[in-house]
Amino acid sequence: DIPSYQKNFNDYEVIGHLARHVPWPYPEDGVAYYLKEILYPGLTAGDRWFWTLALKTQPTEVIGGIELWRQGKPENRGFWLAKSLWGRGLMSEAVEPVTDFAFGELRFEKLVFANAVGNARSRRIKEKQGARLVRVEPAAFVDPSYVEHEVWELAKVDWIQRRSGPSARL
Repeated sequence: DIPSYQKNFNDYEVIGHLARHVPWPYPEDGVAYYLKEILYPGLTAGDRWFWTLALKTQPTEVIGGIELWRQGKPENRGFWLAKSLWGRGLMSEAVEPVTDFAFGELRFEKLVFANAVGNARSRRIKEKQGARLVRVEPAAFVDPSYVEHEVWELAKVDWIQRRSGPSARL
């Protein structure tokens, strides 16, 4: 999966919305390093979870990713999607089962999300999920024009209420 991950992630318009610790220009071995040195230790420790996204028509092409962290920084979830697929509702669809998993299987009581002030697409996903904006604070991003982030919270009780109905399972 590394070649397609690297190809779709290594785009300034995708990476520019991410925290400053993500390198730019993105190194040729950046995804391999991230998976081996950063993600894998958290996965094996049981305090980090990661999903890659692919289209049904191209199941071997990684087009995005969603990550959960037990310990927020301040957020508990981050995601990215290939720019060519923005605006199709794919990430909005993908975060739903991840949120169900966080509240149901992992027993989170609250999720904290963050996005660069000005990243309207990421903001809209949080709004659709029913998260509430709790504060805006300084933050550093790859794109230096972003200087603050919005911090959002989504409580388990609010998620369950939103999802209530015949198919609700948490």
